[in-house]
Amino acid sequence: MAHFTRRSLLAGAGALGLAGLSPRSASASGSVTAAIYPGTWEEAYRAVVAPALKKASNVDIAFDPLFAVDQVAKVRAARGVPPFDCFVLDPGPAAAAQAAGLFEPIDASKLTNAAKIPAGLIKSHGVTCNAQVVGIAYNPKKFPAPPKGWADLFRSPYVERLGLTGFQTTFGTVSIIEMAKVFGGSDTNVEPVFAELKKAVSKAAAVAAPAAMPGLFQQGQIDIMYTNTNTVAILKGRGVDIEFIKPETGAITFQTTLHIVKGADNVANAYKYIDAAISAEVQGALQRQPYNMIPINKDVTLVDTLDIKSVDELSRMVTHDWTTINPQRAAWIERFNKEITK
Repeated sequence: MAHFTRRSLLAGAGALGLAGLSPRSASASGSVTAAIYPGTWEEAYRAVVAPALKKASNVDIAFDPLFAVDQVAKVRAARGVPPFDCFVLDPGPAAAAQAAGLFEPIDASKLTNAAKIPAGLIKSHGVTCNAQVVGIAYNPKKFPAPPKGWADLFRSPYVERLGLTGFQTTFGTVSIIEMAKVFGGSDTNVEPVFAELKKAVSKAAAVAAPAAMPGLFQQGQIDIMYTNTNTVAILKGRGVDIEFIKPETGAITFQTTLHIVKGADNVANAYKYIDAAISAEVQGALQRQPYNMIPINKDVTLVDTLDIKSVDELSRMVTHDWTTINPQRAAWIERFNKEITK
């Protein structure tokens, strides 16, 4: 079984975090600064969103590559002098940032594409730019009969080819919560799944950091994992034998949102950036290879590689209340690292 120590995970996280150490400024009238997730998101937004913003509004954008928790920490540490104008956040960090008062209110009338976004996806302090769908990915050549639900991951023949990862990511957190539910737990009680994880860890093919899972799957070291449709589409585009299934209790969805930092220097241009990011042109481009992001603009016709036929499906998927998850998540991460990763 491939095994990764906490030390190696922390070392990798530290190396990735170095990308966000150099501040970038964009205080000119025709510019804006935005935090962006390192990796695929940064590549996508540099290649697609930046040119669209320049073309539509003659605004230049500087990106600051930072993971969500690092974005929130950086703004809090800046003490009222925003290091960038816009956040991009998943629901957990977004809830924490809102509770800390780090957002400007959103005025939807300043977004020309607001009417093209489904109801509920533009909130008082954020605008959804991407939807993620989470479930189970497996190798159909290794498992002619796919698993039906979360509990199956802990049973033969699946557990022996399973890749385990913890609560560091949104997709990992919500997946493990749903596993806990099928064993009698809840959004706030993951004790039942820890009992199952302790039994499964010696049998599982790998325990690794979230970023390592796609590579392990591609290399054939694991054949089943919990992940999002974005990762599945990327691997499938590389020729990997992989399929996505929605667990019998339902696929999970969560949204990634753009926010304007409280006290931002370039609020007007921040609105132009957000407007460009949710435009049909940009959303249509971002859903294709190699980015595979689920669009939220109603004018976009979805491609057939995203394992979702319509944006309307999102309203029927499983969602979570991060105001109840956040207070416990740090303890869950620490416990997973001590008891499962080791």
